[in-house]
Amino acid sequence: MRKIIIATSAAFIAMSGAALAQSTVIIQEPAPAPVVTEQRTVVMPGEVRTYVMEQQPVDSVPYEGDVLVGRVLPETVQVRPVQGYDSYGYTVVNERRVIVDPQTRQVIQVLD
Repeated sequence: MRKIIIATSAAFIAMSGAALAQSTVIIQEPAPAPVVTEQRTVVMPGEVRTYVMEQQPVDSVPYEGDVLVGRVLPETVQVRPVQGYDSYGYTVVNERRVIVDPQTRQVIQVLD
């Protein structure tokens, strides 16, 4: 009987350690904020935003309506590349800088 109690206690202690390990969350700082579009979530590197904000202002393109995340910009809007990041481009629409997916021309983030 004593062996059964010891074995049972050891099993409970082992299981509680495993449960504790499963609830541990590791966060790396700084964590980039994910950007949610209509079809996907994009975790954009902070360097992309910094690059776009540091660029000299370019001519703003007028756009009818609000420029929102997920909108697809027309072909008439020139999208400039983000150096070192082929998956991102930028432009200025209605006096606001926007980060765009250059393949789909979809707005990923509107910067203030």
